[in-house]
Amino acid sequence: MTEIVQTEVTTGKTAFLFPGQGSQRVGMGKTLFDAYPEIRALFARADEVLDEPLTQMMFEGPEETLQLTANTQPALLTVSTAYGLLLKQRGIRADYMAGHSLGEYSALVTAGALSFEDALRAVRARGQLMQQAVPEGLGGMAAILKLDLEKIRDCCHQAARGELCAPANLNSPEQTVISGHAGAVARACELCKSAGAKRAVPLKVSAPFHCRLMAEVQPRLRRVLEFFEFRAPEVPIITNVEAQPNDDPGRIVDLLVSQVTSTVRWTETIQKMAELGVTRVIEVGSGKVLCGLTRQIDRDMTAIPLDDEEGFHQLFGEGETPRPTSKIPQ
Repeated sequence: MTEIVQTEVTTGKTAFLFPGQGSQRVGMGKTLFDAYPEIRALFARADEVLDEPLTQMMFEGPEETLQLTANTQPALLTVSTAYGLLLKQRGIRADYMAGHSLGEYSALVTAGALSFEDALRAVRARGQLMQQAVPEGLGGMAAILKLDLEKIRDCCHQAARGELCAPANLNSPEQTVISGHAGAVARACELCKSAGAKRAVPLKVSAPFHCRLMAEVQPRLRRVLEFFEFRAPEVPIITNVEAQPNDDPGRIVDLLVSQVTSTVRWTETIQKMAELGVTRVIEVGSGKVLCGLTRQIDRDMTAIPLDDEEGFHQLFGEGETPRPTSKIPQ
C-alpha cells in the first residue's frame, strides 16, 4: 500500500466530528473502497454482519432504498468508520470526538468504545425501531434558517394545538431543525416565516427524530444496547444529550437511549470544544455539513472535511474522494 505522509499538525487540539442522517448519498465511500484494501475488507465485513449487500446499495442505490433510516444508519456508520481507520493508521489522533445523532455511534467505534460489528447491529436496530415508531405521514421535520431560537420555540408552542412540535437539532446559530406531528411542523414553518425566518425547509425524513414521538423506541433500544460491550473511549466524546465530554463506559447506554428523544445540542458541542482548546475539527465521514455548521458557530476554528479532495490532500497528502452534496443533518 502506498505510504502517505502526514502533514504537520497545527497548534491547539483536534476533534473528530462524525455526521448523521442527511449526509448520505449514493456512491459514498466508493473511492475509498477502490483505493484501499483495508477499506474493502471493512465493507465486506459490514455485508457479512448484516447478511445483505449493504456495499452494493451504497454504491448503486437506488436512492430511495438508501434513504430508508434502517439502511442509512449502517451505511453512514461504515463510511465514517472507514475514514476513522485511515486516520488511525496514519497517526492522526483526536483530543475529543463528537457525532451528530447517529454519528455518536461512529465516534464510539473510532474511539474504541464499541466494536464495529456491534455498532452495525445497534444502528440497524435503532434505524428499524425509529422507522416503525411513527406511521408514515404522521410526523415531520423542518429546518428553520436564521431565526432566533426563542422565537422558534414560541412558534412551535403556538403551532402545537394539542400536537407535538419542538426544536430537535440546535445545529448552529443560523439553523435549527424542528420535529413533531406533521401538521404542527407545517404550521410552525409558516409562523417562523412570519416571524422573520429566512427559510423554513421541510425535510425528507422517514420519521420525526429527536422528539417525544420517539419515546417508544427508548426501552426497546435499551434492550438491544445492553447486549453489547461498551469500553472506556480512548478520548472523551462530547455527547448530544449533555454537550459535555464523557469517558465513562457505564454511562454510554443511558446517553444513547436518552439521545433518541433529546435535542441534539450541536452548537453547544462546538462551543464546548472551543472552551477545551480545540482549534481544528476534522469531519470523518460522508459530506461536509458539519464543517459548514462549525464555521457558523466558531469562525476561528479550522474545519477540514475528509470527504473532499482538498481536505483529503491536506491531511493525507495524496488520493482523492468524491465531492459531496451538502444536506441538512437530521
